[in-house]
Amino acid sequence: QVQLVESGGGSVQAGGSLRLSCAASGSIFNLNTMGWYRQAPGKQRELVAAITTEGSINYARSVKGRFTISRDNAKNTVYLQMNSLKPEDTAVYYCNAEVVVTGSSHEDDYWGQGTQVTVSS
Repeated sequence: QVQLVESGGGSVQAGGSLRLSCAASGSIFNLNTMGWYRQAPGKQRELVAAITTEGSINYARSVKGRFTISRDNAKNTVYLQMNSLKPEDTAVYYCNAEVVVTGSSHEDDYWGQGTQVTVSS
């Protein structure tokens, strides 16, 4: 019913930048909080950044000051600008959206397929 399509991952050297995008489509009635999570090998998935419809933002302490999350509500798209990348940022990055589907009375969580970000030293 709802699809999240991510783009923008890749490989970069330490200190470099990447920009991730995630577009939501489908039977969307309300698209609420959108965010980015990441999962490194052998580690649990963790929140990187999240943004509400009104623009309230929450960052993980490890990325604050280096990453910037933003969204375009008209395009149902969320972005993650990642600067000053470090090797420890290497992970699969997943887009997440809290969505009320058309005809539904409750909110559900949706996930993208994940995009690999690799930062070499």
